Amino acid sequence: MQISARQRHRCDAVSSVKEITENVRAVINSRQEKLTDEEVLELIEEFVLYDSSTGRCTFPVKSAMIQGVFNATRKELGLLQPYADDPEVNEIMVNGPDSIFIERCGNIEKVDQRFESAEELEEIIHRLAGKVHREFNDLNPILDARMEDGSRVHAVSRNVAIDGPILSIRRFPKQRISMKELLEWGTLTPEAAELLEKLVTGGSNIFISGGTSSGKTTLLNVLSGFIPSDERIVVIEDSAELQIQGVENIVRMECRNANVQGKGEVTIRQLIRASLRMRPDRIIVGEVRGAEVMDMLQAMNTGHDGSLSTGHGNSPLGMLSRLEAMYLTAASLPIDAVRGQIAEAIDIIVHLGRMPDKSRKVLEIVEVEGFDQGRYIINPLFYYDRAKGLIPTGNRLKNMTKAELKGISL
Repeated sequence: MQISARQRHRCDAVSSVKEITENVRAVINSRQEKLTDEEVLELIEEFVLYDSSTGRCTFPVKSAMIQGVFNATRKELGLLQPYADDPEVNEIMVNGPDSIFIERCGNIEKVDQRFESAEELEEIIHRLAGKVHREFNDLNPILDARMEDGSRVHAVSRNVAIDGPILSIRRFPKQRISMKELLEWGTLTPEAAELLEKLVTGGSNIFISGGTSSGKTTLLNVLSGFIPSDERIVVIEDSAELQIQGVENIVRMECRNANVQGKGEVTIRQLIRASLRMRPDRIIVGEVRGAEVMDMLQAMNTGHDGSLSTGHGNSPLGMLSRLEAMYLTAASLPIDAVRGQIAEAIDIIVHLGRMPDKSRKVLEIVEVEGFDQGRYIINPLFYYDRAKGLIPTGNRLKNMTKAELKGISL
């Protein structure tokens, strides 16, 4: 198989970047004084512009090489740094050294980049782990952490991942998304937005369900903006993502993983229990995944009206079934007792989905009216029609007591 001149030129550039990176690192390590970024950049430019191996490279290629070597030597994400700096990229997915994908503006694309080795990728993961004081090795092969800029990092070691180290970086917009933007994107309609605003203000317990990357956290963030500013809120998250503004009396808590000795773990369940001693008006749990759902539902049932949470589910009824299963991991109770607790706690379920065009839409808004004779009584309020979008069913809310007590007309 013959290699074209273009491929050969690209191979030469890649090998030159690797060689120059090693040379630059050697010079940096040999210096007693610490070099600034400007000094390192000058050093790299000198190598790239005058090295014989780059003589045939065009100026744009040399410019890209300079940036690539600088990222590899000074930036914690190496060749991934340009994607991390791109405000339109909200997720970076590395499936081993040879396979890198990004999600840009809702579309997933494979990028024309690769790591030279699994060790190079692992070095980046170790750097990220070190910044948040976490262990990442054979004994601790999974990293799940929040970085200083708020992005979430998840990595799996190559002794677990068959195709090499796996790294996922989910980035969140620095500017808080508003309901206005959700309306512009067509996530929901003005009529549905108005209802949800009144339900939040009126103290309904709302659960947001949907699949992975369907926009649950974004909607939770937006709905939290409707909470009256004079209330006390406790926010509990696995990794802090929510950007709640306009409320001064707020407590934010985040889970913590166990250390190398297996000690020091703080779970969502522990934090929910602790929050009940903090006199909250509302409790917001970023996501429930397991036994903590029992504590969350009990909090909703003991006077903390207006609480919000999210979970993974395929439909409102599917979400209710998942809540049952999670509840039963915490306590062995008759299923009807569990269902009664769920129906009593949750007033509204908002279900989101990701469409074929990669957009996120509210697909259903339902009222959990109650539980009777072994089944949930569901009152559908909005449903999604492929041709017409999100449309009201015409049904009225059955339980308006909480809103009426606060003087809000539904």
